Amino acid sequence: MLAFIIRRLAQSLLVMLVVALISFMMFRYVGDPIESMVGVETRLEDREAMRDRLGLNDPVPMQFLRFVGNAVQGEFGISYRLQQPVTELILSRLPATIELAFTSATLALVVGVVLGVFTALRPKSFMAAGVMGASLVGVSLPTFLIGIGLIYVFSVELGWLPSFGRGAVVELGWWRTGFLTESGVKSLILPAITLSLFQMTLIMRLVRAEMLEVMRTEYIRFARARGLTRRAVNFGHALRNTLVPVITITGLQLGSVIAFAIVTETVFQWPGVGSLFINSVQVVDVPVMAAYLLFIALVFVIINLVVDILYYVVDPRLRVDGGGSGH
Repeated sequence: MLAFIIRRLAQSLLVMLVVALISFMMFRYVGDPIESMVGVETRLEDREAMRDRLGLNDPVPMQFLRFVGNAVQGEFGISYRLQQPVTELILSRLPATIELAFTSATLALVVGVVLGVFTALRPKSFMAAGVMGASLVGVSLPTFLIGIGLIYVFSVELGWLPSFGRGAVVELGWWRTGFLTESGVKSLILPAITLSLFQMTLIMRLVRAEMLEVMRTEYIRFARARGLTRRAVNFGHALRNTLVPVITITGLQLGSVIAFAIVTETVFQWPGVGSLFINSVQVVDVPVMAAYLLFIALVFVIINLVVDILYYVVDPRLRVDGGGSGH
């Protein structure tokens, strides 16, 4: 187990170095940071002095090592547009994105697994057919169109929920949460449903397909022949063996929820990291773009590491193979 984790950590470190190199190339060669920080009336001598002070005249390998060292310490420079430290900007927007992603992922996982199990155990029922038909909406329609439709129905026509913003928030140290206010919870409902709908339908269809496949295996028939109850067969044997591929897909989808919340945050004007990235792209704010790229890469690396460990724990064949290779 320890050797498995060490190998995965080494692979994760290599991935982060590659992403850091891509971010550095963006930071180094997309535009001139001096032009973004000074005005047209600034003298050439002042420009050169600022370039020396920022280390832009140093050799490229030295600049890359300094960039990696600063990134490890959480330092990504100053935003060209807002003239504030990039780390502070991301941390101020991070709670909104994490709360939206956490709510969406939880909703997608719980509802997706429940509906997947239900449609697998009752594949010919009228309700299962209706659920499968409705799931095509979540797979087919783009996220921004779903968001606009929800806004029109629940905000414009019915007036039940707000159409934009995060609502009132409560400060808990540096963390600003909307879970503790009524307007914050209401503001979270529509974006969370919009962001979770695609992942929900994907998990539901995956659970259904895997469980139908597992229900046809020999050991499930043997479990029924032993006289086990239907609950024990369906949930103690079939569902457990269905979870192996579901863990992988769910982990990757959780990373996608955080990475691709950009569209949802833009539609609902949600003050998260995704909307910060969109605004930075519009004005070519390279430090923010590079920091966002590294942040998303770190999220995917951590999630993949956790998924690999859970995969190793759930599937005993991996432990057997690992033990055999060790001998």
